[in-house]
Amino acid sequence: MEAQFDDRLLAHMKTVIVAKLRREEKFTLSYTKDPGEGGRSTIWLHPAIELAFDFDDDTRPALNRAWIDELMRSANSNDGMSVIDEPVVLAR
Repeated sequence: MEAQFDDRLLAHMKTVIVAKLRREEKFTLSYTKDPGEGGRSTIWLHPAIELAFDFDDDTRPALNRAWIDELMRSANSNDGMSVIDEPVVLAR
């Protein structure tokens, strides 16, 4: 199965997914399919399953800690990780 995400989102998801799998934690990932396909998909992520992250851009985007925290919070929930929009961080 292959899923397409933009590089910025994928970089944040990769950070959370690798952290969880490194700790031998299993979980699900749910996302909305492309508009042309419709529907949602949920995949099971397990440390024994081979996983690849392919990026279009050569440079890694700066990471938003608040987004990583929200993705990790969802990954640790009973429903598993959900793809969510990047939270807006207001400057103080």
